[in-house]
Parts: sequence; C-alpha cells; structure tokens
Amino acid sequence: MRAIIFVNGIVTDTDWIAGLIEADDYLIGADGGTYHCLNSGHVPHLIVGDLDSLDPATKERLSSEGVSIAEYPCEKDQTDLELAIELAVQKCSDVILVGALGGRLDQMLANLLILAQRDWQASIKIVDNQQVAESIRGGETVRLSGQIGDTFSAIPLSNEVTGVTYTGFRYPLNNATLALGSTWGVSNEFAAEEATVAIESGILLLITMRHKPAHRAH
Repeated sequence: MRAIIFVNGIVTDTDWIAGLIEADDYLIGADGGTYHCLNSGHVPHLIVGDLDSLDPATKERLSSEGVSIAEYPCEKDQTDLELAIELAVQKCSDVILVGALGGRLDQMLANLLILAQRDWQASIKIVDNQQVAESIRGGETVRLSGQIGDTFSAIPLSNEVTGVTYTGFRYPLNNATLALGSTWGVSNEFAAEEATVAIESGILLLITMRHKPAHRAH
C-alpha cells in the first residue's frame, strides 16, 4: 500500500497532485497540509499533528465525515510530519511526501533531512511536481527512471559517502567518494531512461528534476 502525506509547505498548483493520487492510496494530512489534499479534490483518511494550522470548523467537519484524527499537544519533540511518517510506515511500504518544500527554510531543510533521519521501514520520497527526492544508504542500489536530459543530483548527507557508482547518466561515477558539502554530484543528466545508483557506505540524497511531465510521479 502507498501513503501520500500532505505537508504544510508551499503548493501553488494542485493539478499535478490530483494526477499523482491513485484510488487505493492512503491519504494523510499533516496538520495544515490537509488543505493541499482538500484543494486537490480529495478527503484524507487521517489527519495528524497538533492541528494549530487547521481551522477548528474544518477539523469538526472532516471528523463528522469519518476522517480519523490523531491529535498531539503543541509542545512535542517531533514535527507533525515525523509523526505522520511514523504512522504511515506502520501500514504502508511506500510513502510520498507532498508539500514538503517551500516556505520556511528551517522546516524545508528538516523535511529533506528526515529522509535520512533513520532507516525507515518504507520507501520515502518527496515529490514536488516534477522534482523527486529520496535517500540511499550504504549497501543499497536504487533504480531511477527519467527522460534523457532530465537533471540528476547526488548530495552527501553524511560526512563521507564511499563507493558511489552510477550508470545511465551523462557523467557516470565508479567507486567515487563524496564528502559532506561536495558539489561534485550536482547537475548531472540522464543519458538513458533508466539509471542506477549504488553506494558502499554513508547516506546520499538523490534528486531528479524532470523537464517534461512523467506518466507517474514516483
């Protein structure tokens, strides 16, 4: 099962979100991110957070419609998104975060870094229209799909990422080492419609930027 978590970031166009959602997706609103779900024409199955960004009338209406609500105190040690992910991975093997970018810089960085926070027992991706971000850990290999010319970047999230090997890009790497802060992996390009990325150790953030709409954004 796939979960889509709507985060309270900046979303200027919801048309692409409507195209992303499938009939059997489990929809979660992380506090004010609930509005992104509603604006795309869907009702969430679950709302999570301290609900300080959700209008009480909206909360009551959705609750009366059968939407589950997991409400937490405002003074807590986790963001609404982290709480939502923890609930999502209990029942879903794939999780997509929508609305995780834009707005406050601290929250946007926290949302990106949450991909590497722990070894989540699910595949987690941030999707922002034609941009997709995910992380890879040492010993893993991932396959990425794109169109020739799409932009790809690899950004280290640990002090060092070793054994970086990828194929299918204009500039392939073979057993390379990327240090934290290195820009070596920024602005590569897809040279084929399928590419692979593998690392031996560390944590690497992978970002794909599509130049044309994909058939499915995942």
